[in-house]
Amino acid sequence: MKAIGFVGQSGSGKTTLIERLIPAFVERGLTVSTLKHAHHGFDIDRPGKDSFRFRAAGATQVMLAAPQRWALMTELRDRAVSLEQLMAELAPCDLVLVEGFRSEGGILRIAVRGRDQPGTLSFAQDPAVIAVVSDDPVDRTLPRFEHDEVARIAGFIAERLEL
Repeated sequence: MKAIGFVGQSGSGKTTLIERLIPAFVERGLTVSTLKHAHHGFDIDRPGKDSFRFRAAGATQVMLAAPQRWALMTELRDRAVSLEQLMAELAPCDLVLVEGFRSEGGILRIAVRGRDQPGTLSFAQDPAVIAVVSDDPVDRTLPRFEHDEVARIAGFIAERLEL
């Protein structure tokens, strides 16, 4: 599977950009999955529900299934997993849009700087960064796109990843 990452400060617009890129790729006939890094713990479950009770009892994996979707929760129990391992868990698709995981190697990235976010783009110093999304000029000789240039960004990614 081909993947492209998006890195930047919190509030830079990474999620919004990815949300807008998904339909642009789907319109090209591509299947798209996403993978987002969460810095803080999260839980899609609720105390008292059967699935929560199964996990609390020690189940390593719990699957929830309904007619419209299913979800598989895996308890890591202090076992670290890499971006590569997480991507291997995804169903085959044409493109994975990855948000975060800036310290993980192996995929090309686009640095995103939010409107009114002062300072330098420290992520743009990463050699895996192939472009910048910023409405302001940047001091690096990489292709630069503005946040609203979704079609151009999708085209750039499709060309670069040979989709």
